[in-house]
Amino acid sequence: MRIVGVDPGTKTFDIVALEEGVIVAEKSLDTITIAKDPQKLMEAIDSLNPDYVVAPSGYGIPLTFGDNVRNSRRLAVEVLLLSSEEDIKIGVEAGEIGIWVYDAIAKTISHLVNGYRERAVFLPGVIHLPTVPWYRKINKVDMGTVDKLASTFLAVFEISERFNVDYSDVNLIVVELGYGYIATIAVEKGVIVDGIGGTYASIGTLTAGALDLEVVVGAKSWSRWDVFHGGIFYKSSTFDLSTVIKGFEKSEEPYTSMFRVFIESIVKDVNRVRASTPRSDIVVLTGRHSRYEVVAKHIREYLKDLDVITLRGLKGVSKAKEAAQGYTAIGEGIVGGVFKELAEHMKVKDACGTAVDYIIHPRAKNFVERVRGAYIESIYKPKLCEEGSL
Repeated sequence: MRIVGVDPGTKTFDIVALEEGVIVAEKSLDTITIAKDPQKLMEAIDSLNPDYVVAPSGYGIPLTFGDNVRNSRRLAVEVLLLSSEEDIKIGVEAGEIGIWVYDAIAKTISHLVNGYRERAVFLPGVIHLPTVPWYRKINKVDMGTVDKLASTFLAVFEISERFNVDYSDVNLIVVELGYGYIATIAVEKGVIVDGIGGTYASIGTLTAGALDLEVVVGAKSWSRWDVFHGGIFYKSSTFDLSTVIKGFEKSEEPYTSMFRVFIESIVKDVNRVRASTPRSDIVVLTGRHSRYEVVAKHIREYLKDLDVITLRGLKGVSKAKEAAQGYTAIGEGIVGGVFKELAEHMKVKDACGTAVDYIIHPRAKNFVERVRGAYIESIYKPKLCEEGSL
């Protein structure tokens, strides 16, 4: 079987074809290109002749095949992207690239559902997993989107292989350093037990991350695309981390402070999840910005008691990021193959509910009801969590 996975990255969309655990084809398309012409993404996927496609899954849903989707557009916009048609319309008219990307993803999802049916696969995010205790999910949405789960899946597989240990003996922390967002995922005995996702994590390169609620009430009015703004790039007046690093090395402001807050934020988030995986002595760096050695060097200086490493990736990989590899590996494990045992161990099939199920703040009541309703009405057989797990 040929499994094709699609990672909708902030900088690039990476597409990977996997056969028997080996990557046999890779494509990388600029996100801006896809935002302007989503047809290019659809054509790139189709050209790889997949038996199954692991679709872009955003914030995630319980494991779902395309033939179980009754309304692909609504599922994409309201559940996977936690947006609305009004958000999309206003954002597109305003020229907000992030919303153009959302619209492109939604159109691609409809294409995959209509064209591949039961051969299109949608995956959960961290918050959907039963291995994360429900009390850690309270008032959370982004504990790690699907791409972060994918990177972690790859990390568990590779560490198990590299050190010749069972999955149940893998304890680690994954730090995904994406182009715009950072996430920190805790793994205990080979399963995910906690996570801090990009919009809830400390400041990233694009996103402001978790905000003081005084900022929220002070600004009063917010748009869907405001989650894309407020990170260190906005103070640095650049969208290139290498420029920030060069300024830091020359002790120039604001680069010095922006680089320091970037590194310290990563370290603080690592320390926030360490309590959930006390056996861990490994931090795995993944994502675009993990390729900067100076970033890894400064993280190591703060985490001297932990082994900070990067991944080699699957056999055959040359350029695809860890998330794309993981997306495809999970899909291959779901339909049976090299990664079947790990997919079962990490309980991907047992995911349930929606990303908003654990919000208890009364102000968000309508938001929760809207997303839950959209999920139930977009899927023929929705998989809700049992009452005891909420």
